[in-house]
Amino acid sequence: MVIIFVIGMPAFVVIACIWFVFYSVQIKDTVVRDDWYMDGKTLYQDVSRDKLAHDLDLNGKMMFEDNNQVSFYLNYPEQSLQDGKLLDGSALVYPDTLELSISHATDINKDREAVLQHQEGNLYTAHIELDPLPSKYYVQVSNQGNQNWRLREVGELPASTIEFHPLQSFDKN
Repeated sequence: MVIIFVIGMPAFVVIACIWFVFYSVQIKDTVVRDDWYMDGKTLYQDVSRDKLAHDLDLNGKMMFEDNNQVSFYLNYPEQSLQDGKLLDGSALVYPDTLELSISHATDINKDREAVLQHQEGNLYTAHIELDPLPSKYYVQVSNQGNQNWRLREVGELPASTIEFHPLQSFDKN
């Protein structure tokens, strides 16, 4: 009994501690965002893109299909479709491409980016492979052209659809 309690237990604890130190060094947590400080500094610069999407009254609907195909429908307001002009007076043109960013809430390895290609009318498509386990994601569709806007939404993916609406924080009370 003395050998077990005096030598065995402390030896077991020392071996377990060495193993846990080795394990913790080998298995590192991923960084969610590398430039979190810069993201915080540029937060207020990015709000202008959200405000433009609100001012143009843009919205959209994204559909995820089983074959990893993503379809995005960019919807302009009815008045813009009739006039052929956006609410800011510029010509209504569907961009050739839109950028799609899907960011996992905690695991950077599950982040995905793609370019949505204009097909016809208001339809854009891309091919993107998502993780099959349901998780919280931040989804962003943006235009980098003359009209530099973005639509953002938070959703649990995989899902069949996500609806995008302009931020309501810009609505006048």
